[in-house]
Amino acid sequence: MADDDTLKFYAENAATYVQHASGNPSPQLIAFADALPPKARVLELGTGSGRDAGYLLSCGFDVEPSDASPELAAEAQRLLGRPVRIMRFDQLEAMDSYDGVWASASLLHAPASELSSDLTRIHHALKPSGLFVASFKAGTGEGRDSFRRYYNYPDAETLMAHYRDAADWAALDLKTMSGSGYDNLPTEWLWVTARR
Repeated sequence: MADDDTLKFYAENAATYVQHASGNPSPQLIAFADALPPKARVLELGTGSGRDAGYLLSCGFDVEPSDASPELAAEAQRLLGRPVRIMRFDQLEAMDSYDGVWASASLLHAPASELSSDLTRIHHALKPSGLFVASFKAGTGEGRDSFRRYYNYPDAETLMAHYRDAADWAALDLKTMSGSGYDNLPTEWLWVTARR
């Protein structure tokens, strides 16, 4: 279930957030795209500004962008010139539908108590051997940032436990990277690559 304070932040700051999110595709997004088959069907969870969906569309993929925030979805829709689905993670009901699922800095807002079931939903939504990449902010448990946004803040071991509880993945890999985010604070990012 989406957190009210988190959605309120995105509702009130959608335009500013979108400006902050402009720029070149990340190395992780490029690697994700390179690993997909031609004309792959891709679900993006938490499209935000629509920047990553735009890159994936430019690669020739069939992209379905989604976001829990109607305001961010509207911003992304303007950028992409195509509909953006308003959907929470717990509303994903697709089965064997996607060659890839991209969730950059989005599932980190999923309630910790819901994360394993959200990952199960994603596993079901993927086609056999489908690719799933997601990133999380590392931490020591649930909390809020200075903007009152909720984060599940897992450590690497906890995050891998969520993935293993969710499904029997064919492959599962975690990489740690230093970076930042909207708050411009130093951030340890956990990037997980999984195959159904």
